[in-house]
Amino acid sequence: MNVTLRQLRVFRAVALERNFSRAGDGIGLTQPAVSRSIHELETQLGLKLLDRTTREVALTEAGQSLAARLDRLLDELDQTLQDVGGMAHARRGKVRVASSPTLSANLMPDCIAACARQEPDIQLVLLDRIQQDVLGSVRAGEVDFGVVIEPSAPDDLHAESIMHDPFVLVAPRGHALMKPRAVRWSALSGQPLVLLDHASGSRRLIDRALQRHGAQCEVVQELGHPTTVFRMVEAGIGISVMPALAVPPDGLGQLTVRPLTPVVQRDIVLVHRRNRAPSPLAQRVWQLIRETAADRAAARADRAQ
Repeated sequence: MNVTLRQLRVFRAVALERNFSRAGDGIGLTQPAVSRSIHELETQLGLKLLDRTTREVALTEAGQSLAARLDRLLDELDQTLQDVGGMAHARRGKVRVASSPTLSANLMPDCIAACARQEPDIQLVLLDRIQQDVLGSVRAGEVDFGVVIEPSAPDDLHAESIMHDPFVLVAPRGHALMKPRAVRWSALSGQPLVLLDHASGSRRLIDRALQRHGAQCEVVQELGHPTTVFRMVEAGIGISVMPALAVPPDGLGQLTVRPLTPVVQRDIVLVHRRNRAPSPLAQRVWQLIRETAADRAAARADRAQ
């Protein structure tokens, strides 16, 4: 049944005015347009709703039944549309974001603090998960969007790069490799490495860079959290390749950090389901995270000068 909202509104106007011309004046239609709309509605319903004479318009029994219920239904629909339309201007609510561990620890705290300052009526709820679980949460609609390390070929996701994060070498102070200002990837050959495990979005990028630059290394430990990696390096178990963002701003105490050359970077991206745009609230948080990442990148560039 292809009954339109316009047909119902026209019928309500006629039922109220009991006159086609006055009904048309009230809703901005000509008398022929009103007549045509009523005819189309009756055809769709297979019922006569109005008895028309040259003097008056009277409701049939079916017309009386429809008119009695229509006011409430159309009023509820109008209210619903107003409520939904109001979401575009909503200022209060909860936005759920999932991110992988290095980002949860080293980017998202700044984003949550910025949200509290700039959008105090939005509650940013963070889910700290390994990369594959972040992507699963986005696909399942459990979160509004995710913050991850350049996922491979996400055909079902819309991805936007917000930050480039280079990999760096982390080793104890006084280590033989830490004398130059920058260390070549090839110089890592033969060194024992302590790396993030394969649940990290960064690990496949590190492995690819080591292979590309001919660095043949033994991975002696694979761990899930950067803090554990740093403690292992402090204990002399090996050296590490880590994303620069994982290094705390105030340094690592007994450890030294050096750039690796040629520069290899990971892309930090925001992802949401391709065919489902985030809500207006989520879009504001998306923009805020983008801006926070840009500020972090600019600050790092200033320190490097």
